[in-house]
Amino acid sequence: MTAPGAPSSRYAGRAGRSARYAGLAGAVLLAVAGYLGGALPDAPFGGTPVSIWRAPGGPATLICWLVGTALLVGAWWSLREGGPSTRWAYVTAGLWALPLLVAPPLGSRDVYSYACQGWTYAHGVDPYAVGVAAAGCPWVDTVAPIWRDTPAPYGPVFVLLAALAVGLGGGLTGTIAALRVIAVAGLLLAAFCLPGLARAAGVPSRRAVWLLLACPLVGVHLVAGAHNDAVMVGLLLCGLLIVVRRPGRPAALLLAGALLGLAVTVKASAVVVVPFAVLAGVHGRYAGRALLRDGGWLAGGLLAALLVTSAVSGLGFGWVGGLTHSGDSEQWTSPPTAVGFVVDYAGALAGRDAQAVPVLRAVALLLLAGVLAVLWWRTWRTLDDVRQTRFRVPLRPRAALRGAALALVAAVVLSPVFHPWYATWPLALLALTAARTTWFVLPVAAAAFLTLPDGTNLARVTKAPGALAMTAVLLAALLVGARRASRRGRAPRRSG
Repeated sequence: MTAPGAPSSRYAGRAGRSARYAGLAGAVLLAVAGYLGGALPDAPFGGTPVSIWRAPGGPATLICWLVGTALLVGAWWSLREGGPSTRWAYVTAGLWALPLLVAPPLGSRDVYSYACQGWTYAHGVDPYAVGVAAAGCPWVDTVAPIWRDTPAPYGPVFVLLAALAVGLGGGLTGTIAALRVIAVAGLLLAAFCLPGLARAAGVPSRRAVWLLLACPLVGVHLVAGAHNDAVMVGLLLCGLLIVVRRPGRPAALLLAGALLGLAVTVKASAVVVVPFAVLAGVHGRYAGRALLRDGGWLAGGLLAALLVTSAVSGLGFGWVGGLTHSGDSEQWTSPPTAVGFVVDYAGALAGRDAQAVPVLRAVALLLLAGVLAVLWWRTWRTLDDVRQTRFRVPLRPRAALRGAALALVAAVVLSPVFHPWYATWPLALLALTAARTTWFVLPVAAAAFLTLPDGTNLARVTKAPGALAMTAVLLAALLVGARRASRRGRAPRRSG
């Protein structure tokens, strides 16, 4: 018999085959677009859709890119409730990744920044003190101009990995290949952890595997683009898997804390997950003593990872200062930045220079701190309530993981800057915890269309309309949220 809510085998087989080969065709077209006009070392900077179209082979490049993206997104979307099986999802995601593994860098030029930062460290220069241009990187011409004079914003673990890639690769091509291998290793670690986390959260592993590994953003930006987010996500999921499997075990919590600490020293954004990992690691009653005891072990592992990697690299905590430059790029895809643009536009109409973007970014970061605190408190109260029910075993890890997922959503939404690959952070945990998928799959699918193969970000050429649209979406979301909260508030009075 077919399980309740599951598609029939005939439908699943037919839909699965269609999705598999449509997505594979899309991945092949994206790889072709990469060779025609991807982020190649000698490609020009600052392109627009019009300039790319007018370039030799431009029409073919854009057509392959847009059709390929549409096929890949459509295939992923069609099975957003999960593929026919976990094994099928793994195989299909792997098939889609193959053409992208041999494609040039796609959708971004960040991998060249990684290469130069690794070269800088490997040649005895502190990448947190100077930009790659001042360090004398021989590949500086491949780096996007905005990042040539800024210090590295990544932690010491990733700087060490980038330097390792430089040592193994020798030249630029070999270094890019080594960085891609490192990114794929991060994804393989995530793939290994997904089934165990899905079982702990009580969701089908076939859905979790499909939503993360087959996501177009993963293939384009984490595989072909070799973004270090792949390493961060892999370490996060591994640390969380140990926590939910071995709560209250000191050795396990130390190890999990160390893995989470390594994730933070790749990209600092991972730190928002740590308080929720502490909740997942508590064994028994959620009292203050248990929280301090089990959370202390996890915090000890995290602190040890931070101290050891900073000492081994010889860079100390200079990477914290580099984080201030991550917001140098202003794009409407960041909600607080978009609202700041709209305020500036309104000020210009009134003859005033409002300079609202930095102010609203600062307000958003303060709001993020408050949102994280509320999420943590609500998760703690939920877990304490769950403890009193007979369903506490499957629900406890699910509640903690969901809190971590929403924390990452808040971090992405309230961040001063947003790039499409940032959406993979919350996606990894929402795939494990969300009851409904459309609300987060839809924006992820839309983000897949924000870049062109050479790294051109369409947000740069749609500044005003994009800012207005983002602000309208935010207002609509706030209105819907307020109405739902009002209905929930009135429900007890009606029932009484």
